Amino acid sequence: MKLVDVCAFYAPKGGGVRTYVDRKLKAGAALGHEVVVIAPGERDHVEEREAGAKIVWLKSTVFPLDFNYRYFNDTEALYAALDREEPDFVEASSPWRSASTIADWPGTAPRALIMHADPLSAYAYRWLDPVATRPTIDKAFDRYWRHLRKLDESYDMIVSASPGLSARLTAGGLEHVVTNPMGVDPGVFSPTLRDLRLRKGMLELCELPEDATLLLGVGRFAPEKRWPMLVDAVTAAGNQKAVGLVLAGQGRDKRNIERRIAGNPHVRILAPIGDRGELARVMASADALFHGCEAETFCMVAAEACASGLPLIAPDEGGAADQARASNGWIYESANAAAAAEAVVEYCTGREAGVAGPLAEIPAPRTMDDHFRELFASYERLISPNRRAA
Repeated sequence: MKLVDVCAFYAPKGGGVRTYVDRKLKAGAALGHEVVVIAPGERDHVEEREAGAKIVWLKSTVFPLDFNYRYFNDTEALYAALDREEPDFVEASSPWRSASTIADWPGTAPRALIMHADPLSAYAYRWLDPVATRPTIDKAFDRYWRHLRKLDESYDMIVSASPGLSARLTAGGLEHVVTNPMGVDPGVFSPTLRDLRLRKGMLELCELPEDATLLLGVGRFAPEKRWPMLVDAVTAAGNQKAVGLVLAGQGRDKRNIERRIAGNPHVRILAPIGDRGELARVMASADALFHGCEAETFCMVAAEACASGLPLIAPDEGGAADQARASNGWIYESANAAAAAEAVVEYCTGREAGVAGPLAEIPAPRTMDDHFRELFASYERLISPNRRAA
């Protein structure tokens, strides 16, 4: 099978989507498939990868809200690239303009939309939940739901990575939703990487002793991740427990986070970690992952934390919530700093009593390769016979 992924979210400094796509290139090659990614780039060029895989970069415009990303602005060039590749199957990886563009592509290959983003949770619900009910918000954003239902008519599959998102999409009228949870990069994250000296060093950075609790936050520094809320929660919890928080990430919201930290010595931002192995060591050496975003479609960070043996402290909605429930983590009301602080205190209390904390042994996590085997098999069933050609 030749698979072409039109991935508007793939970028040199991307986060979870880049990790996902890079693994897809390797998994496809291992399973005998040819995988091509078409991505918006600074210039037109082709980046060759292993076993025939490649990334076709199309010169595109910078995305005004985040300069790390670009968006496809030349439909003819995108269609020409697809025509040249002659794919057996096509993926679109953004529910926005590129999904509509691929839906209208006149080629005969079946296609799937991968829901790498949940815009309603990331924006509409986050902004309006304090003043309106969900049904009211959904009604106000009915244009978006009509957009999704139209895409559902054009795509053979709408791939969702979490049960929570699948349920909302189905309730919104989509009929081709398939739940296929993602997974972790195999062979990278493990509890065996726990380094007590590294843990001690991070606690010292937070001006705390070894018997304190060390929480870790990982991800883009973007508003929807709610880092200032997590800082407030740890600050409040610190009135009752010796607890520190280290944040690993980078992004446009860093200054806002630094302002919220102010003079709190128990919250620190680490230098950016570009090496996956080093991130795995840091993750395994913390005591729990503290997450704030309720808009995750899967939450790769939560899966990596579980694979590292860490308990999860997560909001009660989104992909992080699904994983926290599955791993018996601590769950608090989304967007509520006081509730998050209570969850932190509860976790610290359990850890001090010896009934909570990093796990010595955990079941083997689902890997990205497991995800891709299931995904590619579902694509092959749609290719033969090709329902679009029929």
